[in-house]
Amino acid sequence: TWLCTMTTGKNHEGQKGQHIVSSRSSNRGQTWEALTDIEPADGPEASWVMPFLTTFGRVYVFYTYNAENMREVIGGGNRVDTLGEYAYKFSDDGGKTWTQQRWFIPVRETAIDRNNPYRGRIRFFWGVGKPIRHKGAMYLGFAKVGKFGTGFMEVSESWFLKCSNIDTERDPSRLEWQLLPDGEHGLKSPEGLIAEEVNLASLSDGSLFCTYRTTAGHPCHAYSRDDGKTWPPPAFMNYGPGGKLVEHPRAANFVRKLAEGPYKGKYIYWFHNNSGPSYEGRNPAYLLGGIEIDGSEGKVIQWGEPVAVLYDKNPDIRISYPDFIQDGGLYITETQKSVARVHHIPDELLRSLWKPEDLYG
Repeated sequence: TWLCTMTTGKNHEGQKGQHIVSSRSSNRGQTWEALTDIEPADGPEASWVMPFLTTFGRVYVFYTYNAENMREVIGGGNRVDTLGEYAYKFSDDGGKTWTQQRWFIPVRETAIDRNNPYRGRIRFFWGVGKPIRHKGAMYLGFAKVGKFGTGFMEVSESWFLKCSNIDTERDPSRLEWQLLPDGEHGLKSPEGLIAEEVNLASLSDGSLFCTYRTTAGHPCHAYSRDDGKTWPPPAFMNYGPGGKLVEHPRAANFVRKLAEGPYKGKYIYWFHNNSGPSYEGRNPAYLLGGIEIDGSEGKVIQWGEPVAVLYDKNPDIRISYPDFIQDGGLYITETQKSVARVHHIPDELLRSLWKPEDLYG
């Protein structure tokens, strides 16, 4: 059975009634059960939900929750879906039902929080960096926002939350949380004030690799050799050491390590292969296939050439926020804001991602 969690609402993104739901499919996405509310539509805004399956079968979901039920925000008008508390609930029956109670993550305050219009009393943030497991701990990626305004988020930094005991502690109030990187500043962009929608992969030598979006026409990437405590200065993503830069607009760009099948241990990366600075340019979507090679400080990823994977005949459609499911093949989910779909990716397309001549020259 597949379990899907998502953010939904009757109106446009960010409007009143936005909440989080789940649904299940027993036939690889061909049909889905009715939506189950994780948070109700008539409560405070609950948004940007991400699931994590523990080793003992519990599913946690993490999301932004407008805990004070604010109706307007300085600089952001009446859009109140990207502030509040980092909340979580869980299901012990595979997503059929969810706890009524919610818990809040004690996210460490940093400089970007203190510099927001509320001086940190109200936190601005959201996350789409789906949790991964790394050295027995859970890591998720999210962005802290310093200011709302032009383009909605005017200033942002990328951060990670680590939970070291989520696979062993059954009491949700006793989960142990750590904000990474250490210190007062998250991951930034070499150009501009936007660094957001960070996501992670765990490399075979114990390193962490992340990508995140900017408004500079390129995504950023970074490697941490100490489990996320420190990261190098910001750098735009390239196709490999000394290689050309990846082009990408202000859109989700996600990396995943494949866990099974003929491509086990290889990496797949979703992006849009154009250098626009704005939210447009999300059609078509492209993939890169990656492999680990030895770098000067540890493993790094060498990427192949772009392969178009999905497109829409309407150039204004925005195809984004994918996830990758391995279940007798590779499936990609995506949303165009009002439509969410599942696509089975043909084997011949996958094979083209790891051509030896592209990866090894």
